[in-house]
Amino acid sequence: MQAYLLDFTNFMLRWLHVIAAIAWIGESIYFVMLDNGLRTPKAAEDRDKGVFGEMWAVHGGGFYHNQKYATAPAKLPDDLHWSFWKAYTTWLSGFALFVLLYMANPSFYLVNPNASWAWAANMSGWQANVVALLFLLGGWVVYNELCKRISPNMTRDGVLSVAVAVMMVVVSYLSTQIFSGRAAFLLTGAVMATAMSANVFFWIIPGQRRMVKAMKAGEAPNPLDGKRGKQRSVHNTYFTLPVVLLMISNHYSFAYSHEYAWVIMSLFIFGGALIRQFFVLMHAGRVQPAYPVAGTALIAVAFWVAMPSTTPSSSGTAQASAAVTLEEAQTIIETRCVACHASEPRQEGFNAPPAGIAYDTHEQIAQQRDKIQEVVASGYMPLGNMTGMTDEEREAIAAWSD
Repeated sequence: MQAYLLDFTNFMLRWLHVIAAIAWIGESIYFVMLDNGLRTPKAAEDRDKGVFGEMWAVHGGGFYHNQKYATAPAKLPDDLHWSFWKAYTTWLSGFALFVLLYMANPSFYLVNPNASWAWAANMSGWQANVVALLFLLGGWVVYNELCKRISPNMTRDGVLSVAVAVMMVVVSYLSTQIFSGRAAFLLTGAVMATAMSANVFFWIIPGQRRMVKAMKAGEAPNPLDGKRGKQRSVHNTYFTLPVVLLMISNHYSFAYSHEYAWVIMSLFIFGGALIRQFFVLMHAGRVQPAYPVAGTALIAVAFWVAMPSTTPSSSGTAQASAAVTLEEAQTIIETRCVACHASEPRQEGFNAPPAGIAYDTHEQIAQQRDKIQEVVASGYMPLGNMTGMTDEEREAIAAWSD
């Protein structure tokens, strides 16, 4: 019953997280489109009352007329719309999922026993949890300090963008060296997602509140508040596509179990940012196909890097050189895999077989042969090698032919 309750809670939290993320990202993309699509007002009276730009749109059988003021309008309404709870709900639900799925069983999901750094490979569960939290906090602190020190007045945002890009490569590398593959991809995405939510909480919303307060008091707002909010919003929009990709990456072991997973991750991040740049410019009336072409090229390079080798391993044993039968493979699978992949798993914390895949019968095992060989060869399964699968057993699975 406890495992079922955890599964159900996970299910509902994931639903909430996806709904909040769709709402937040959708609204963010809309406002970026709106901001970049504004045109100089045609009506003199609009320009006289401080309208900076306007957009006419048609949607859902109606016409819309959006206007942006460069200065304070004559009167601010009491029901002014604010955009922040979607961002907070996305982060809070995502963090709750991380606690439930990863931090509740860190030895299984966070610790990387094959890490080249001995201290990382030998971390206990509670140590892995502390390091993961410090990783998230440290990512925000470093990013925030880069913004404050490199471009405090928003005059060197180009240099800042390069610095943030370098930071994300470093984050990708460190995460794959410290944590297990799936957690590394998730935590890298979480570093960006934390920066996005923290930008809203610490900079965008407080700056907007100061601006509104000044306007209502008949004072001129500090222009830095608006510029700083714009800077952080721009960063958020370029983080969006990479974050979404990294959050769904746990379904694809070919990426996060690869020796150069950090390179694959970096290529995905830059590819997503370049594709997003195309849409940002398109909304401003500039169609530059070089950006999606470059982004797609980086994703193609990631595909090439992650591609499994077709060259047989030179370290194969005599056992692996001969064909392995289904019965021999099943013996290994029952020893190393069935604790989780069974209709009634024995492994604590599992209410049902992962991904609905059970190895209770010959037929079930035979149907999954290709997938079993793929995840065993990549080292992704067993997770964290918690059941102690040997290299010889992996080679035998690779040689399984019927």
